[in-house]
Amino acid sequence: MSERTPEPSGVDLARVALRAAREQARARGAAAQQKKQARRGGLRSGARADGRDPLPLGAAISRLITERGWETPTAVGGVMGRWPQIVGQEVALHCAPQRYEEEARVLTVQCDSTAWATQLRLLAPQFVAKLNERLGPGTVRSIKVLGPGGPARRYGPLRAPGSSGPGDTYG
Repeated sequence: MSERTPEPSGVDLARVALRAAREQARARGAAAQQKKQARRGGLRSGARADGRDPLPLGAAISRLITERGWETPTAVGGVMGRWPQIVGQEVALHCAPQRYEEEARVLTVQCDSTAWATQLRLLAPQFVAKLNERLGPGTVRSIKVLGPGGPARRYGPLRAPGSSGPGDTYG
């Protein structure tokens, strides 16, 4: 047995016709509005908020950072600016962040003496935990510690062979 759907009655047909007429009128009105705006020189701002309204500077920058995918580099840059608050004033006086390698998630820090480089290597796991707490889990996997960068070695006919110059600590 198959059940037949009843034929639409007069009231149902009137509702369908009214809905179709409203949609056509809406479409005609939208087309006329677009023509009018094109004649006036483009879109105009109205009384209601839309995507063309100005944004506060902070919101505009946040939107740009999100759209471009710069969340991690921006966060790491902020941490580099607040390095003394994260690691402490004494460590910050002797050790400075140099760069962040996003692919490897490694923060490179240079120290002004081998003693501070050794100290930072011992404290690196604690600093990685602090950084990940502020930046999000897994943002920094390790800290690469560089010793002091001395003056460039000079080689040539006026240098005595075997004299390597001062030691590796300049601080």
